[in-house]
Amino acid sequence: MNIRNVALALSLLLPIVAQAGEPTATGINAEVRQEMSDARKEVRAELAKAKLELATENLRIDNSLQFAGEDDDASDELPEAEITPQGDFLIEGKAQAIDAEQRRQLLAYRGQVVGIATTGIDIGQRAADAALDEVGDSSWVGLLFNAMSGRLERRVEQVVRQQVEPAVRGICRQLPAVRASQQQLAASLPQFRPYATLEAGDVEDCENLIQQEFALI
Repeated sequence: MNIRNVALALSLLLPIVAQAGEPTATGINAEVRQEMSDARKEVRAELAKAKLELATENLRIDNSLQFAGEDDDASDELPEAEITPQGDFLIEGKAQAIDAEQRRQLLAYRGQVVGIATTGIDIGQRAADAALDEVGDSSWVGLLFNAMSGRLERRVEQVVRQQVEPAVRGICRQLPAVRASQQQLAASLPQFRPYATLEAGDVEDCENLIQQEFALI
């Protein structure tokens, strides 16, 4: 997340206001509030759509759960693999032969990965809401001042650190259970074995990556 882009985007309101002739402050404030309300609705609609797609579409597993430092070239060489909502296992679009127990394991693994992705979407909405909440109650003068002075950026950063960072770290702590499911599937279904890519150290790698990312905010 680049909070500076938020401040830059808000500062672009200045020429719009300047071109508006001599509108009343009340009118401008109402317009800003309406824009923020529309933005909130748009964000929520997009995130709801992403959740629906996760629940109803095939889950790609050949390019998921990647962390900094892993060999991206190796993962690129894997054939495309998916788990359908019904628990079928597809490699390059071709259904693999599975039994009832393997289907159960595939559905359980799919549920774990979809759960993590859904949590990520919820975190994204929380971050967007935090930014919009900080903007929504401001007058247009205060909004522009806060954006250009960096005050808005600092307020959003504080909210992100307090509310978003712990939730993201919670995702990392789900990885041991996901790895256990991968290992179970790799033992049960040989075709799945190349896609069981999580390592024992990936929880630490995940935590380190988050620490690095939030250090940049």
